[in-house]
Amino acid sequence: MRDFLKALPKAELHLHIEGTLEPELMMALAERNGVRLPYASVEEVRAAYDFSDLQSFLDLYFQGMSVLRTAQDFEDLAMDYFRRAADEGVVHVELHVDPQAHLARGVELATVMEGLGRARRRAERELDLSTAMILAFLRDRPAEEALDLLERAAPYWETLDAVGLDSAEVGNPPAKFAEAFRRASALGLARVAHAGEEGPPDYIREALDVLDVCRVDHGVRCLEDPTLVARLRDEAMVLTVCPLSNLRLRVVERLEDHPLPAMLEAGLNLTLNSDDPAYFGGGMLDNFLACRRAFGWSREVFLGLASNAIEAAFMSEARRAELRERLAACR
Repeated sequence: MRDFLKALPKAELHLHIEGTLEPELMMALAERNGVRLPYASVEEVRAAYDFSDLQSFLDLYFQGMSVLRTAQDFEDLAMDYFRRAADEGVVHVELHVDPQAHLARGVELATVMEGLGRARRRAERELDLSTAMILAFLRDRPAEEALDLLERAAPYWETLDAVGLDSAEVGNPPAKFAEAFRRASALGLARVAHAGEEGPPDYIREALDVLDVCRVDHGVRCLEDPTLVARLRDEAMVLTVCPLSNLRLRVVERLEDHPLPAMLEAGLNLTLNSDDPAYFGGGMLDNFLACRRAFGWSREVFLGLASNAIEAAFMSEARRAELRERLAACR
């Protein structure tokens, strides 16, 4: 089964590029850029990866990204992940990026976008890995700041595939960002949003009704609202679920307790993703293998999940057709 899951062409729709920063690269970039970290070794960094909730993770997440200073740093960060992902059978990656977190510490938007852009082009050329870019708004920052970021990103609009909404969910409902998402819609950008991870099912409904999203990131709390579940099923709304992330952030205490099997039984349009693989215990293959161990899913289930992701991905129709053929060859 491991060989089958590794060979399965996997599209990752929910990946925060800053969350791919492995301790080894974090320490190397800190040395290169003269950044002092409160850790003396890679082992100390790994020991800090014991989170009690989303906020405790975010504290370390933002501290870690302090080592990212130059375009080369962002290129190295992305290529480091793209190589690992390609080795695990990932064929397409959609990366959320959090520019506000970088702008707040004096790193220009051009620096971020130049470095990631170079990595995306290299990934296609060197790894046969297609990519998409999601400009994410930090929901615990002012809504006006999100709108300003979108306008500042004008030179890069043609390189963006969507806008997203991430960071601390509780107390920051989707409706707070209605204006920024309306502007993104006017620009022809797709919209996605984190909802129903730690926030209530009503946040999922808001993301649908107010932000007009085409995908819901996480969405695991939807099962608390049967009417919402029926709507998500009827609309075939894509949910980008991140099993190991939910485990590490204590959304569930054991993976065996995860709502994924119930969501699958309810007929929801599910995909599997890694979220922040450096912090949450592994990449795409690890998430697929963990679900196999926890739920005993068959090959057919995994083929269906992989197909869902390919169909929902932001990619050219030519690329989608190619990946459909590769998936069919696994049957």
